Amino acid sequence: MSGIDWNDLYRTTFPELVRFLHRKVWDAERARDLAQEAFVRALQHEPRKPRAWLFQVAANLARDEARTVIRRKKHLVLLKAEAEVMEESSGDPSADLAEQERWVGVREALDTLSEKDREALLLWDAGQSYTEIANQLGLAVGAVGTTLSRARKRLAAAHEELQKEKTDVARR
Repeated sequence: MSGIDWNDLYRTTFPELVRFLHRKVWDAERARDLAQEAFVRALQHEPRKPRAWLFQVAANLARDEARTVIRRKKHLVLLKAEAEVMEESSGDPSADLAEQERWVGVREALDTLSEKDREALLLWDAGQSYTEIANQLGLAVGAVGTTLSRARKRLAAAHEELQKEKTDVARR
C-alpha cells in the first residue's frame, strides 16, 4: 500500500470534487455518487498524484455520464439543485426565487461555453491550482491565467446576453 493518507485526502478533496462534478452534471446526488466512484477507482489504482488523478477521473466520469444522457435523448435538469435551493430557503420567497433563477442563468451561460472554457472555470472553482488545471487541459501553466480570464469574460458575456434575451421576451 502506498504512503497516501486516504482519509486525509478524502476529507480535504471530496467536497471540492463534488462541487466540481455538480457543476458538470447539475445533480447534487449524482455528483456525490461520481465523486465516490472516483475515490473507489483511486483506491484500486493508487495513483502517484492522487488529487490530480481524482479530478481527471471525475471529469471523465462526468463526460461519460453526459454521453449516456445524450444517447438516451434525455436532457440534463437542475431538479436536485433546485430542490436544494428551496431547502436552503432564506424565508423570503422572492429572494429564494431570485437565487434559483440566478443559478439557472449561470447554468445556461456555462452551457454556451466551449468544453475547454467550461472545464477551466469548473476546475478553478473546485480549487485546482494552475498546474493542476494545465495538466487536466493539456495547457502550459502560463496559459492557464489567460484561458481563465477569457473564459470568465465569455461566461459574463453569455450570461448578460441570456438575461437580455429573457428581458426582451418578457417585454413582448
